[in-house]
Amino acid sequence: MSTTQISAAGKVLKVLAAFDREHPSQTLSEMAQRTGLALSTTHRVVAELAGWGVLERAEDGSWHVGLRLWEIASGCPRTQILRDVALPFMQDLYEATHENVQLAVREGTELVFVERIAGHRSVELLTTVGTRFPVASTGMGRVLLAHAPREIQEEVLDSPLRAWTSHTIVDPKALRAQLGRIRREHVFVSDRQLSESTVAVAAPVRIGRTGPVSAALGIVLAAPDAGRARGLREALLRAARGISDELGRRTHTAS
Repeated sequence: MSTTQISAAGKVLKVLAAFDREHPSQTLSEMAQRTGLALSTTHRVVAELAGWGVLERAEDGSWHVGLRLWEIASGCPRTQILRDVALPFMQDLYEATHENVQLAVREGTELVFVERIAGHRSVELLTTVGTRFPVASTGMGRVLLAHAPREIQEEVLDSPLRAWTSHTIVDPKALRAQLGRIRREHVFVSDRQLSESTVAVAAPVRIGRTGPVSAALGIVLAAPDAGRARGLREALLRAARGISDELGRRTHTAS
């Protein structure tokens, strides 16, 4: 489709989609180049978005996402209740471990990190709140994939899997077997699958104790502490079940 055929809303979405973790700040020319829109069109769309506070201009003349967009996104019903319920359990888990504690949800064949607690002693991560990864890339993602609809699982297993490290499992048969173990054991220790420097422990978060899986909760620590990661399984499971129970209670109350 040529840019002349794109609707006004489509042009707005193209401009917003030009911003990501690798491109948090851009000039008009850079946005025009990334979106394929004419410079005059980009200028017009950016001016309108700036008027709404969705984009903000820095002192050097570049543009970045504005607070108004964050306000809108923070009201997403799918994550708002989940984050509100999960945060106290995540705080308790962090106090007990002083390691990175993360919460993620699945969207299609990707996972999105929606909350994180970390301290200055926690290992540095590739993941941050708001980032997306292929669902098979991380320990939390594999927990979500293990409980995803069969068509999602097959789509992932039928697609080439990226080897993030020398330890990443990319063989579809081996991954399928791993997903089965995750469903049986309810917790997964991911050893250097995404980064050579980290291991993760992940567990599913359900809506109620036996309801559908809505998220994954995880602890990420330095790879040399892989032995300790297994010792965190029970603490993680207790937190995940606590979140699940509270989600179930709130869902039941709301209905």
